[in-house]
Amino acid sequence: MNGQVPTVVVLKEGTDTSQGRGQIITNINACIAIQESLKPTLGPLGSDVLIVGADGKTTISNDGATILKLLDVIHPAAKILVDISRSQDAEVGDGTTSVTLLAGEILKECKGFIEEGISTTVICKGLRKASQLAVKNIKELQVEVSSKGGANRELLENCAKTAMSSKLIHNNDEFFTKMVVDAVLTLDQEYLDEKLIGIKRIPGGSMEDSLFVNGVAFKKTFSYAGFEQQPKQFTNPKILNLNVELELKAEKDNAEVRIEQVKDYQNIVDAEWKIITQKLEAIEASGANIVLSKLPIGDLATQYFADRNIFCAGRVASGDLDRVIQAVGGSIQTTTSDILPEHLGTCASFEEVQIGGERYNIFKGCPEAKTCTLLLRGGAEQVIAEVERSLHDAIMIVRRAVKNTAIVAGGGAIEMELSKILREYSRTIPGKQQLIIGAFAKALEVIPRQLCDNGGFDGTDLLNKLRAAHAKGEVWYGVDFRNGGINDNLKSFVWEPSMMKINAIQSATEAAMLILSVDETIKNEERASAGAAAAAQGARGRNIPQ
Repeated sequence: MNGQVPTVVVLKEGTDTSQGRGQIITNINACIAIQESLKPTLGPLGSDVLIVGADGKTTISNDGATILKLLDVIHPAAKILVDISRSQDAEVGDGTTSVTLLAGEILKECKGFIEEGISTTVICKGLRKASQLAVKNIKELQVEVSSKGGANRELLENCAKTAMSSKLIHNNDEFFTKMVVDAVLTLDQEYLDEKLIGIKRIPGGSMEDSLFVNGVAFKKTFSYAGFEQQPKQFTNPKILNLNVELELKAEKDNAEVRIEQVKDYQNIVDAEWKIITQKLEAIEASGANIVLSKLPIGDLATQYFADRNIFCAGRVASGDLDRVIQAVGGSIQTTTSDILPEHLGTCASFEEVQIGGERYNIFKGCPEAKTCTLLLRGGAEQVIAEVERSLHDAIMIVRRAVKNTAIVAGGGAIEMELSKILREYSRTIPGKQQLIIGAFAKALEVIPRQLCDNGGFDGTDLLNKLRAAHAKGEVWYGVDFRNGGINDNLKSFVWEPSMMKINAIQSATEAAMLILSVDETIKNEERASAGAAAAAQGARGRNIPQ
């Protein structure tokens, strides 16, 4: 025997396998590329990104989660950064760019350790310890703001203003801050369901022509002749919500009827008119002033209601009708034969108003659920879409601030303080952990550094000033965007919920540890031939032999 070991083939031919230190570095480089694409968008002086999709649709945004969602990222490790950005957006609403930059910077700092041969297990242990220390210190440093009286509204407005500072609407932040805080305070304060805040886009006008409606509003639906004769304003109306079609159907659409005499045909027509008349009379007898239906309401029913001073709207979108039911009470009816008083909803007032080129049905003073609608205006569809995304971020931040009144200063202040604390702690411990925690401390400085770069300030000079200020005990000193220097951002009301920073640091650290722990990638070959064979099989039909 010659002592040779036989080759054992486990994976299919063509499978790509990469492993070892080189694979980890490749994954880190992919994440750094994602980080570089988002860096220019950070902060109030960050730039926007124009993305053109495969369908030719253009999107203008500087929201990290939106940009990463629209980028077609194919690298499996880089997709992890996309996922943490989305989770930050879902959990907190803002800080999506910060969490991606922080994760990329932690990986960049760890890249040197990997090249020097330090075990990823040791690196992950150091990162976990640093993250725990950072979160612990945020909880010690955070400032509790009183939630009594006007102080709570001031807290919410400052948090909303900070969230909007990096958005397209920052020049109109006074106007939109009031709108966002009013919207969140309208909701049930126990559940704070943001889905009850409806947002409608109306092209035309300026951004400050946008409206806050304390109730439900939806666009006027398709209507038939007779609609203009209906009343368009009610006080304390009774509202009936239906899933019933109130329309005459042509006989040929529904059934084939064989008749021997002409009078038999007339009997069929009379029976159909009798059925729809009975439905309309039952609705009138219920005492409803407003009739809404998911299905069409035809010209006969429209004129019938107009003659009796009843407002009707058919083909109402399912989401809008659900919000109306939640707001005004009652329940949706699938028949008109048994309508009881408890099936009807009510509100303080209803009116149909002209907004821009559209007409909107508006329900105000809804007793059952706390709900509201934001009607957004703007010169271009892309502008209105970005306003909507910006308001969503601000609404999510204000929701968090209602529940958690603890805040920290923004503008890189909390990151610089945590960096100082971690750097001081790292000097007290021996071994490789000192280097790793020190690297984590340096990575935190990416936020103030990038804020300076995007604002056109001297990043090196301002960071040195910030380090000196924090060394003297100035905890809340951060970047001052108005004057291009440094300032106490807590006194300047640059506030952010501490929950946002905690979530960002934890998510970024977990993502970095996950990427560092992967040292082998197995990628199966594209099965083009198999896909073609499956398509041919599908063409024959299932279980049909050749």
